[in-house]
Amino acid sequence: MSSSIRRLRPAPQAIDRHRRQHTIIVAALLAIAITLSGCAASGQSGSSKPVSPELKEQILKVVRENPQVIVESVQTYQQQQQQQLQQARRSFLQQMISNPGAVIGDSPATGAADRKIVLVEFSDFQCPFCAKAHQTVKQFMDKHKDKVTLTYKHLPLTQIHPEALPAAKAAWAAGQQGKFWEYYDALFTQQQKLGEPLYIATAEGLKLDMARFNRDRSGAAAEAAIEKDIQLAESLGINGTPFFTLNGETLSGAIELSEMEKALERVRAAAAAGAAGK
Repeated sequence: MSSSIRRLRPAPQAIDRHRRQHTIIVAALLAIAITLSGCAASGQSGSSKPVSPELKEQILKVVRENPQVIVESVQTYQQQQQQQLQQARRSFLQQMISNPGAVIGDSPATGAADRKIVLVEFSDFQCPFCAKAHQTVKQFMDKHKDKVTLTYKHLPLTQIHPEALPAAKAAWAAGQQGKFWEYYDALFTQQQKLGEPLYIATAEGLKLDMARFNRDRSGAAAEAAIEKDIQLAESLGINGTPFFTLNGETLSGAIELSEMEKALERVRAAAAAGAAGK
């Protein structure tokens, strides 16, 4: 029986040949992609050497004869991406408990000063689901502001919401004068009016230094702060809004207050169990 099993295993030469085919195909496809993208980037047809018909035919021949190699390459890439995503999420959720200050960073925060329970909101000021969820968050924080810390991360979906980024910059600028949360409330409650007149009127209503407000929202620091939040969301695989993390719990969409309350109960239970186990 053991000899039969040994015969079923691929020979080392076959494995090496498979790996070489895999490498050749991937390298060839990359070569074509780089060549084509270089032409598109330059906008000049003669700026890069075109792929020869012979090379294209050779690559297609290898692909036709070894379709499984392409499938395996895609599967391997997807698995690697998924593993990296899962690791990033585990690290982030663990950090929320062990070092909440690092998670909050320079982002605006309100509520409990002890930061033992942190609610992170990834949101877009022009997203209608975010505006609905904002009502839930407000009710939740009004009830639990002595126990929960709320922090906000910008995730403007600029491809579908043209006012998301200008609104985010305006809110960030208001935060530089200690008025982020008031501005945040105004943007969500008047979402249908998003635009320059609202940004100016809201800033004036909050009695902000208008010269500083305009300078801050158009500066590089606002852009960098928002981009940092976007990169964090991307690293966690968050591509929609609103999205929330409450210590180890995750919630998304226009959530109801009952959902958030249940998540808080689970967080408290987990904390109590951890304390009892020490």
